[in-house]
Amino acid sequence: MYRYFFKRIIDFISALIGLIVLCPIFLIITIFLYFANDGKPFFFQMRPGKKGKVFKIVKFKTMNDKKDNNGYLLSDEIRLTRVGSFVRKTSLDEIPQLVNVLKGDMSLIGPRPLLTNYMHLYNDFQNRRHEVKPGITGWAQVNGRNAISWDKKFEYDVWYVDHISFLLDCKIILKTIQKVIKSDGINAEDGNTKEPFNGDN
Repeated sequence: MYRYFFKRIIDFISALIGLIVLCPIFLIITIFLYFANDGKPFFFQMRPGKKGKVFKIVKFKTMNDKKDNNGYLLSDEIRLTRVGSFVRKTSLDEIPQLVNVLKGDMSLIGPRPLLTNYMHLYNDFQNRRHEVKPGITGWAQVNGRNAISWDKKFEYDVWYVDHISFLLDCKIILKTIQKVIKSDGINAEDGNTKEPFNGDN
C-alpha cells in the first residue's frame, strides 16, 4: 500500500512544503548563479525515469560554459564557480528537483536517475532500477555514493526496489541528512561523479 499509494502522497506534500520553506534560499541561490553563469542558473538534462520513460531533470548549475580557443569546454575544475562549489558541497544543487517530484517524474527516495546513454548497456538485473521512480536521494547514495563501484551501486538500487517501505525511506532521509552535513562523496556534477558506465565487465 505504501509503495503504490502513500509514497506518492508523501512525496507531493513533502516537496510542496520543501519548496515553500526553502523558497528564500532558492531565490538567493538562483540570483547568485544567474550572475556566476552568465544568466543560466539552472542545469537541464534528459534522464530516464520509471519504466525508462525519459524526463527533463532540473538542478542548480554549478559550472559555467567557458570554452578554450578551439571551442571546447574547459575542465570541470576551471568551470566550477565559487558559488557553485558551495552549492554542490552543501547539496543545495538538488533543491530544484523538488519540482520534478511535484510533477511526478521523481520521488524523494529512489535510485538516482543516470544518463540516458547508459540505458542500452544495462543487463536485466541492472534495468530493474527503473521499476520505481528515481529519487533525489537513495540507498546507494547513503551507502557510498561516488565511492562505490558501478556493480555495487546497481546492487543497492535493486535491493531498494525489492525492499521499499516507509521505515526504510525514513532511514534513508536521516542518513542523507548526515551525509550532507559531512559533505560525504561530493566530487562532481550532474551524474558524472565517477568513471562512465561501460556495461558489464
